[in-house]
Amino acid sequence: MTLKSTKEFNSVYRSAKSFHTKYFVIFYKPDNLKRVGFVASKKIGNAVKRNRAKRRLRALFVKYYDEIKPGIYIFVAKKDIININFDKLEFSFKRALQRIYKK
Repeated sequence: MTLKSTKEFNSVYRSAKSFHTKYFVIFYKPDNLKRVGFVASKKIGNAVKRNRAKRRLRALFVKYYDEIKPGIYIFVAKKDIININFDKLEFSFKRALQRIYKK
């Protein structure tokens, strides 16, 4: 299930734990359901680059869906996500999830 409204995003931003990597930021708020939102600002680049950044994050979320704990997640892409090798991005993603659950 995806987050759609600005109100939903803002409530997660205010009350969620966050973890920063070089390529993205994760906001995590415990909940009964798995809900997710993907964000890429205009700092990333044009629409093609922003959509590619979100697609890469979405692919990782789907790949590790069974390992991800229930909660509300927002993934915010950073500029370096476009140029990074997917394997390095995947390693960063797994490590970020481990770290956010420990907080």
